[in-house]
Amino acid sequence: MRLARIAMLGCALIGGGATAQDRPLPPDKVRSGIEFAGRDVRALQDDVGGNPAQLWLAQGRALWDAPAGQTRQSCSSCHGEPAAMKGAAVRHPRLHPVTGQLVNLEDQVRRCRTEQQRAVAPAFESDELLALTLLVTQASQGLPLRTEIDAALQPHWRAGAALFTQRQGQLNLSCAQCHDQRWGQRLYTDTLSQGQPNGYPLYRLEWQKPGSLERRLRSCLASIRAELPDWGDLGLRQLSLYLKWRAEGLPVELPAVRK
Repeated sequence: MRLARIAMLGCALIGGGATAQDRPLPPDKVRSGIEFAGRDVRALQDDVGGNPAQLWLAQGRALWDAPAGQTRQSCSSCHGEPAAMKGAAVRHPRLHPVTGQLVNLEDQVRRCRTEQQRAVAPAFESDELLALTLLVTQASQGLPLRTEIDAALQPHWRAGAALFTQRQGQLNLSCAQCHDQRWGQRLYTDTLSQGQPNGYPLYRLEWQKPGSLERRLRSCLASIRAELPDWGDLGLRQLSLYLKWRAEGLPVELPAVRK
């Protein structure tokens, strides 16, 4: 919960709600990470047969139709075809209608497993969770990101915005210093992207498998030598909410590939 505490300290510096004036990047300058990738990565993402994330999508489809847990119900028992989940990826992170907690799409999949199927929740970053999340996200392919920051979400949005600009770690760096101020510049052999979240879960060649936005955020924290929060940390969900709002208008891009 350390990230959440840092964010709360910064919230006092960010007043009011989320407005167009708050946006660090004008809408016409918002760019997907694939635009900063090399030709080989772009070609791999566009290769329907060769895109390695297809393996996890196939696994997700099999899991979708498989009875599980004490109820022996499948995802399709409640939802029908995966296409019925169109828009779900765009709506998250959001406040859970019963608990009021800020949840991302992975959280919701895990809740369905435990509450609806009465099965063991898949572990964070497990193949099962990534496969199902990829499948659900694919139903929103091409939809533009839209995040309505209402009164209930504003405290979480402000906390996420504070985290984005908060210097952290032994390197004393913030997300904004790389992804707002220096995007498009070279960092060693790579070009800094804007850090947009429209492709997650995505396949990273570095990981040799898909990974969630939470994993990527944790990787960034590790690279600046900051303290890593627990999996499922509220602060990372608040930061994800801010990033989703910051990327508004970009289409859901899946299956995405990055270096």
